[in-house]
Amino acid sequence: MKTDIEIAQSVEMEPVIKIAENLGINEKYVESYGKYKAKIDPACVAGIEKEGKLILVTAITPTPAGEGKTTTTCGLADGLKKIGKKVVVALREPSLGPVFGKKGGAAGGGYAQVVPMEDINLHFTGDIHAIGAANNLLAAMLDNHIYQGNALGIDPEKITWKRCVDMNDRQLRFIRDGLGGRTGGVPHDDGYDITVASEVMAVLCLATSLSDLKARLARIVVGYTYEGKPVTAGDLKAAGAMTALLKDALKPNLVQTLEHTPAFIHGGPFANIAHGCNSVSATKLALKLGDYVVTEAGFGADLGAEKFLDIKCRYAGLTPAAVVLVATIRALKMHGGQDKKDLAVENTAALEAGLPNLLRHLKNLTEVYGLPVAVALNRFPTDTENEIDLVMNKCKELGVNVVLSEVWAKGGEGGVALAEEVVRLCEKENNFRFCYELDESIEEKLNKIVTRIYGGNGVIFTEEAQKEVSKLTELGFDKLPICVAKTQYSFSDDQQKTGAPTDFFVTVRKIKVSAGAGFLVALTGDIMTMPGLPKVPAAENIDVDENGKITGLF
Repeated sequence: MKTDIEIAQSVEMEPVIKIAENLGINEKYVESYGKYKAKIDPACVAGIEKEGKLILVTAITPTPAGEGKTTTTCGLADGLKKIGKKVVVALREPSLGPVFGKKGGAAGGGYAQVVPMEDINLHFTGDIHAIGAANNLLAAMLDNHIYQGNALGIDPEKITWKRCVDMNDRQLRFIRDGLGGRTGGVPHDDGYDITVASEVMAVLCLATSLSDLKARLARIVVGYTYEGKPVTAGDLKAAGAMTALLKDALKPNLVQTLEHTPAFIHGGPFANIAHGCNSVSATKLALKLGDYVVTEAGFGADLGAEKFLDIKCRYAGLTPAAVVLVATIRALKMHGGQDKKDLAVENTAALEAGLPNLLRHLKNLTEVYGLPVAVALNRFPTDTENEIDLVMNKCKELGVNVVLSEVWAKGGEGGVALAEEVVRLCEKENNFRFCYELDESIEEKLNKIVTRIYGGNGVIFTEEAQKEVSKLTELGFDKLPICVAKTQYSFSDDQQKTGAPTDFFVTVRKIKVSAGAGFLVALTGDIMTMPGLPKVPAAENIDVDENGKITGLF
């Protein structure tokens, strides 16, 4: 059996100019980065009124057994193409941290991938590097302002802006810098976030134009004065230079699937510590160019889909026509308590015990958000008919169809049945609504997310978090949507509580404003904005030969 990278390297790609041409994009709007990837000027759709149908791909709570969300996204798009639909993919960019860490890449798998896989998973078109440069320019200008006399009266102990690097490097989580005497800067506690957790990433992904980007960057709060007043990037006169660094990064990147379906891959905020969606600009561009647009949100539906619907759709005025919820029997059996080494053995008892995880996600999407949903069951050779029937019957009780997906092994052909179900769903009645309203208090919004989406009893605020809620309310930030930073492995804030836990509270230990992005970030549990590498990082198996051929990426 070929590995993902071997499959990707065995397929002959079409030149990106041809991919753009097939979409109806004039060559003058295509900025090629080599032969197989390009940036597209959004001006190419000026004057186009029509919009395609938006399909969101999300998943059950992730497990070590794997679910295959990006694989399903690519395979569904190829399946839609096979049944004659004009379709475009819209995905996030992978971050180098997970690529070299535990997760690996994020370009799909098997015969349902986006290519060039190596480029997408590594430096791609340099967007994430540009975001890091803009983030760190702001940090440098902030510290320099204090060093040069501190005209704004910034309290060094109330700086909230961190530096960033696109790597899982736990050593940088908490540092003290500005050391070395008078010329070394002003000493203060500091730290690094991974670049994809930077507010600059969220700003880029929600910005609709260069002017909107600049305005959002100017609103970023970097710290507070001795009097407790917020200090922004605009106060530091940093927004113009930051925008200059991000000018090209704002343009969506065009690549293709293995079956030459066009794919925009742009922006990459994590879903557990950020809002987990690709850029508004890429999604809107895709909707103007395709009749169907298949996009995904990170991790499980309690994180990625919730933020996609309550933050991205709210700001961008988007309404998904249908949702695909990805699951595997293997993962559901793990949620039911079966050990990973025994997943190949039929166990309907473990499956039935794990099914409530799938059913809770389904109910959230259909009842809370009012959206038509299909379940894509990624089929494994070890899945038995008894297990498949059990999943299908349980979902049918909620009025939801389960479609067997074989896109990993068969590409678009294995996604035709799913594509046909999605087309059917797109014509159904759609009662899309949000989980909460913006005029509710911070406490009310968080309690609705926890009780309606997570299935918990409510929220507990630490003393520090309660003070921050009061301060943010006083400053007028209380009407912003909420981005919960939470473990991806559980509905709760405790990753050990798998399945569909009940009778729990979520503890918010800190809450901060991302004024440029336009949301509040509530930090729960022990979630970190700078991940670490595992004991055996994926980087140990990645290599390149004398001809430049990369191996070991997955």
